Amino acid sequence: MDEDSILNLVKAVLGYRSAVRDELLKVIIKSVITELKDNKGIVLEPKSDEQVMFIVDLAAFRYKHQGGETMPRNLEYRLRNLIIKYRGKNDVG
Repeated sequence: MDEDSILNLVKAVLGYRSAVRDELLKVIIKSVITELKDNKGIVLEPKSDEQVMFIVDLAAFRYKHQGGETMPRNLEYRLRNLIIKYRGKNDVG
């Protein structure tokens, strides 16, 4: 999973073209990825568009709301689906 590509997608979602906010956005993206892997137990696949778009959407949400609001239902629903789909792969073996 290429964090630079994710950064470019987050900037596109937010409507940013300059690099002024890149450092902050990179930290948010890394924290989302770490949370998914370590806290939620999701195995991140390098070419999963579903996972990339969830990371983009969650990072954009966290940037816009500075962690101050509860996660919207659509993101919560997608997170639950990711947990079921990608955590289950670890439980089978």
